[in-house]
Amino acid sequence: MRIKKAVITAAARGERLYPVADTIQKAMLPVIDTDGLHKPVIQIIAEEAFASGIEELCVVCAPGDGDRYLKAFASLRDNLFHSFKGVDWAKKEAEKIDHFLDRVQFAEQQEPLGYGHAVYCARSFVNNEPFLLLLGDYLYVSNLKLKSCAAQLLELAAQENCSVSAVNPTIEHQISRYGTLTGKQAANRSGVYQIEKIIEKPPLSVAELELQTPGLRAGYYLCFFGMHVFTPAIFAILQKYIEQDGGNILLTPALQELAETENYLALEVKGNRYDLSRRHGLLRAQIALGLAGDAHSEILSTMVELLAEANSRTV
Repeated sequence: MRIKKAVITAAARGERLYPVADTIQKAMLPVIDTDGLHKPVIQIIAEEAFASGIEELCVVCAPGDGDRYLKAFASLRDNLFHSFKGVDWAKKEAEKIDHFLDRVQFAEQQEPLGYGHAVYCARSFVNNEPFLLLLGDYLYVSNLKLKSCAAQLLELAAQENCSVSAVNPTIEHQISRYGTLTGKQAANRSGVYQIEKIIEKPPLSVAELELQTPGLRAGYYLCFFGMHVFTPAIFAILQKYIEQDGGNILLTPALQELAETENYLALEVKGNRYDLSRRHGLLRAQIALGLAGDAHSEILSTMVELLAEANSRTV
């Protein structure tokens, strides 16, 4: 199975990021990437997808946001060309933005009808092919020097020819933030599970009874990482829920049905995900990218200095 297409969901308005999300799409918030350059969040996500072998990209966005993205990136590219003439890094960055603009499409979610509905909006773009799904308000940092989180996921999906969701073992007091699952560990495959049951943001009492996974540390559960590879079968399932309900369409019930109807695996990705919509989420992501990148030593020194300053103020 060759996965050439990726979908980034970025339609939510970002109420948890008020008031900044009223003036700029949250996926356009600037972050310093591992290469030391300031980039919009969505560019960092897209570059991870392209570096992992993705050739085409669809951003699911709110009405009117597609044109805003195009204008913003065209302006950024033009500024790089005109303001930094003859500068190698600027030329390379402008070429990356051109690559993005040449390969991106936009699908508008006309109404906020849930995450499952947002994914369904990309059906025409996917066109009956397998695809990588990423969240527009998550940044991913791999623990492997030469293999991104997306590359790890795509590799297993291609090998097993099936849908695969990335997961992280997550401490019990955090599982109410994530879709949580359990399953049997695949024979002779460390960190690979055959998905059996999924519950969206479960209370701990339910997770203790229904979502324990043998082999994990005590107090840990398998939670979604915000990154999936799906076969196009997911769209027929989502369509059924949309026709039956028409209201807030969650993705998790569709994934439970997918697990019951075809081979569907979970992979413990070697890396971490950072939810930018959480309180201090952008700060946590920025520190993680800094520590994973070229400025590792500088970031460590800065953190030590800030902690020393904070400690001196409390004495």
